[in-house]
Amino acid sequence: MDPSVVLADAAENLVPARMQMALSLGWHIVFACFGIAFPLITVFTEWRGHRRDDAARLELAHTWARAMGVLFAAGAVSGTLLSFEMGILWPGLMARFGEVFGFPFVLEGFAFFVEAIFVGVYLFGWNRLSPRAHMLSAVPMIVSGMAGAFFVVAANAWMNNPTGFRLDEDGRVVDARPWAAMFGPSTWPQVTHMLLAAYMVTGFTIASVYAVGMLRGRRERRHYLGLVIPLAFAAVVTPVQIGVGDWIAKAVATNQPAKLAAMEGLFRTTAGAPLSVGGLYRDDELHGALELPNGLSLLIHHDPGGVVTGLDAFPPDERPPVNVVHLAFDTMVSLGFALLLVSAWFGWTWWRRRRIPQTPWFLRAVAVAGAASIVAMEAGWIVTEVGRQPWTVYGILRTAEAVSPAPGLYFGLYGVAAVYAVLTVLTVYVLRRLARSPDTRAPQEVDAPPPDRSTGEAAVR
Repeated sequence: MDPSVVLADAAENLVPARMQMALSLGWHIVFACFGIAFPLITVFTEWRGHRRDDAARLELAHTWARAMGVLFAAGAVSGTLLSFEMGILWPGLMARFGEVFGFPFVLEGFAFFVEAIFVGVYLFGWNRLSPRAHMLSAVPMIVSGMAGAFFVVAANAWMNNPTGFRLDEDGRVVDARPWAAMFGPSTWPQVTHMLLAAYMVTGFTIASVYAVGMLRGRRERRHYLGLVIPLAFAAVVTPVQIGVGDWIAKAVATNQPAKLAAMEGLFRTTAGAPLSVGGLYRDDELHGALELPNGLSLLIHHDPGGVVTGLDAFPPDERPPVNVVHLAFDTMVSLGFALLLVSAWFGWTWWRRRRIPQTPWFLRAVAVAGAASIVAMEAGWIVTEVGRQPWTVYGILRTAEAVSPAPGLYFGLYGVAAVYAVLTVLTVYVLRRLARSPDTRAPQEVDAPPPDRSTGEAAVR
């Protein structure tokens, strides 16, 4: 086939391929957050319930475990689709660099299998294992969930900062070192940022559900604990996340200066660059932004006169779409600081009075915080992925060169959208059914007397 025809087909496929990948990643990442953080929150609640002989905490943990199983199933479907899409949509990436950065995906597969096995053990172990054995069965589930996140984010970090190989004179990959690729300069900042984001999203989202219930008059103790426990997790990690964000900004300034310039809408390389909030970028200038003099130089270099590279240092065809990246970055940061205020409000009141603030405005803020945390995380991924454009492997492989030239990618996009629509409806439906008919019985201990089988209760259980 004529190479020019192949390139033309690939260019036409770029839009549906990127849309499908964005849809899949944006949908799956929410469920991945629950897979990372929900098990630890649930097991912590169960542990506290046993320690205090607290039926309300045990009942809450049992309800959360069932919801966790539903969310894990939905996330498994979307994660499987993503793994297929990497090969189907981006053969240019996988064929050329698969030996370099494919290793984390193999390890993630093992982590997923371990997690799936112990999710089953934990869910079906209620009423069948001793409390100690049941909680210990959750440890592999918690560890493998975090490990899976590490491996996937490490692969993404490699795409942002490719290492662990050489290119010969013909551009072919030689001397591939998968371990070095997996532990590149961007790996730890991105992994830490993602793990903390998972606890923020999970904690604020669960708490928001109970905040809505309390606004509607649900004030029983179980409902109160359902707000306080996950909110405490989210409140603890939020200020840490702000600090990690500063760490990531410095890593981006070093490894992806074009992305940083797009995040700030900075066209000219500048000494004493301002920190810009808001505004729209057009005609190589950011209009209508609130500028903090020398703020960006101070943030990146700890020097108000530090030089920050602007977009003018890069050819026009190597610059990311500035408005998308800049507005997504501002959205992420603004919502992050808003969530920090909610966390501080909760933490200050709890430290002084051992209770949540006694005002409906606090419950309203928590109710909104769940959606806000998800939007902030999605905005962060937009910055990460769109800010790398036009590269799939930063500085080496363009996205247009990685996409599949095969026809019919729009049909794949429509099919995946339909799958996610059905998954969303089913997941929401099942979770609402669980919420409306909670198991009001605390989990039965293994040494409790067996149920009277003549009543048929055993069959129901």
